[in-house]
Amino acid sequence: MNILKLLQTFILLVFLWFPYHILAQDELGVYEKLDQYLQDGIVLTDDQFQKVDIAAEVKMPTVIAMVYYECPGICTPLMNGLSEVINKSDLELNKDYQVFTISFDHRENTSLARNKKKTYVNLVKHGDAENGWRFFTGDSLMIARFLDNVGYHVKQEGEEYIHPATLLVLSPEGKITRYLHGTYFLPFDLKMAVVEAGLGKSGPTINKVLDFCFSYDPEGKKYVFNTTKISGVVILLAALGFLWFLIRSSKQKRTPKIL
Repeated sequence: MNILKLLQTFILLVFLWFPYHILAQDELGVYEKLDQYLQDGIVLTDDQFQKVDIAAEVKMPTVIAMVYYECPGICTPLMNGLSEVINKSDLELNKDYQVFTISFDHRENTSLARNKKKTYVNLVKHGDAENGWRFFTGDSLMIARFLDNVGYHVKQEGEEYIHPATLLVLSPEGKITRYLHGTYFLPFDLKMAVVEAGLGKSGPTINKVLDFCFSYDPEGKKYVFNTTKISGVVILLAALGFLWFLIRSSKQKRTPKIL
């Protein structure tokens, strides 16, 4: 019985320690901060070479895409998915809402942002993309403040970044009301997020499946399956199953047999 208790204690320690160990080693991910506001004083440079306080630029429901412009991975699918849903939505860009794209790579400049804007303005056929979709860059301090403010954590590996694919939705007052995860978005999801943002109403994220099980391999120049996180989940499930088996076996042994 003492051995059984020791095994149970060990498995519980593994169960408690493993998630903490992962979070301590790797803060990559989205830590939702619903109902918080954008901080004043976060100054970024827009695609017109103007330095602006990003919070002051939020004057209507605003969708923010956090990417970096030379990303070889999920940034392009994210941006393509955003342009597609803009075209499919019955909401009008720059009238019902606006879109900001913010690079979290401080090495990227305004010229690069302008070139990226040209690409996506040409793809958008619904609404005023020229004025309603703005592209920003910033220095390392301002970007770090912004990412921390909205709960978006990235990890640099070599020249590239590992990061989630997520859109942020703000109310006209700059309150965080919704996170939309993934690279494909339904027109209904966008419309509801924008409408609720206009009302200042925040909503829980139903779909929390991130493009997060894959990490970028800087040597192979491709995204690879993240075996560390997946194996961690498997270990936890196995530990819980084993613990349940031990407890069940212990109870069965203590149950007196009826002759």
